[in-house]
Amino acid sequence: MDTSTTSSIISTLGGGSGVDMVKLAGDLAEARFLPQVAQLDKRSEALEAKISGASTLKNLLSQFSSALGDRIRSGDLAPEPKIGDLGVASVSVLTGSNAKGSYSLEVSRLATAQVLASNAYSAGSDLVGEGQLTLRFGAIAGSAFTDGGQDPLVLDIAATDTLADVATAIRGSGRGLNAYVADTASGTRLVIKGEDGESRSFTIEATGASSSGGTPAPGQIDYLAWNPASDSGQLKASAGNAAFLFDGVAMTSETNKVTGLPNGLVLNLSGTNEGSPTAITFGDKTAQITSMMGDFVGALNDIAGSLAEIAAPLGGDLSNDPGARALRRALSSLASEIVMPNAAPGEPATLGDLGLVRGRDGSFSLDTKRLDSTLDNNPAAARAMFTTGPFGVFATIDKLSRAMGSRADPGTLGGSITRYTSQLEQLEDRREKIADQQEALRERMVKTFAASDARVAASQSTLQFLKNQIAAWNSNNN
Repeated sequence: MDTSTTSSIISTLGGGSGVDMVKLAGDLAEARFLPQVAQLDKRSEALEAKISGASTLKNLLSQFSSALGDRIRSGDLAPEPKIGDLGVASVSVLTGSNAKGSYSLEVSRLATAQVLASNAYSAGSDLVGEGQLTLRFGAIAGSAFTDGGQDPLVLDIAATDTLADVATAIRGSGRGLNAYVADTASGTRLVIKGEDGESRSFTIEATGASSSGGTPAPGQIDYLAWNPASDSGQLKASAGNAAFLFDGVAMTSETNKVTGLPNGLVLNLSGTNEGSPTAITFGDKTAQITSMMGDFVGALNDIAGSLAEIAAPLGGDLSNDPGARALRRALSSLASEIVMPNAAPGEPATLGDLGLVRGRDGSFSLDTKRLDSTLDNNPAAARAMFTTGPFGVFATIDKLSRAMGSRADPGTLGGSITRYTSQLEQLEDRREKIADQQEALRERMVKTFAASDARVAASQSTLQFLKNQIAAWNSNNN
């Protein structure tokens, strides 16, 4: 008989014994596996505590590294370039720059774009003629054009296209060109402006069904053609490179945004100052570094305090964990670790040179006298320790955070999390097997109890029959 059916019958009839056999079977099956389940619960709680402890330490390191990086990249420790003449350029630095020192800047010419105004039309709605316009890009010197090897821009012009349609097609070409229709005193013209830089000059070739074959006129596609050799006033501005002296060294740039300068410096040129050089300097960061080191020590103490509690030899969730031991070793040597391997003799190279001190109890403190001495004697070198480059304070903490978070290394916090998570999953598998075994035992007991209860019920029925028969006999005798 099906177990559920048997259980239902027993429950409905009350059973021959009067005992709830279904509940009895469930209670007995649960009691059979209760010690094993309790042991699994205890082990699971311990593993979850270990995972939580390792995750807490790992996250503290990650948050410390992230906050430090943000402060150096865009916070109060980010380089602050300044320029004496704001009319000449604005200055900035690339992310992660180790910008320092001072420079001179003298701009003699800004980068310019070619501007071309076409022959005159009567209106922007005039048809330009069917054909094809080809813009070629390169350099123009006098009446000569040198193709720069760039892919030309080819526009197919329909017989119904107007001057305004051509302007729209040029703007939408994705080649960095601007084009518009301008109404002037001498007629309506198509104005085309290229990008800055002499190599971005352009010519216009025109071919197709409406070509004049001679002297073009409005309505013929070659009326829009242009090259420097045949220019008759259409060229309004020539493309050219910016020219400037940087620390007295002559340089050029195709655009007014100048990169590739020392230490990630970026210039956005906006004016000229030939004969009157201006200075580019960087703000002093002494106060910010002092503040940073105070916060740095505080963050390290938060991590060290959590480590001492979570990995305490007696009662700590990670008392004998290899990842916790690795972090403790790393923190113990942090102050003496060389973070600037390329530092010149006499320049600061360790966190200890910035005043970091680790006590015997594992806590950190700041030696302000040593920090002040470093900032007084080597301010530029101290500033260079706070970048997001491959060396320095941030790189050291970031490297520690990444190493401790690695799940592939069993000797790290990440490795511990992986190991404990795997063990926890194994316990869950074991718990599922016990649950299956418990249910199987319960079902067997229900079947066995159902059969026993049926026999008890039969015995009780026989007994009641005998009682009734004897009572009948006694009644007849009377």
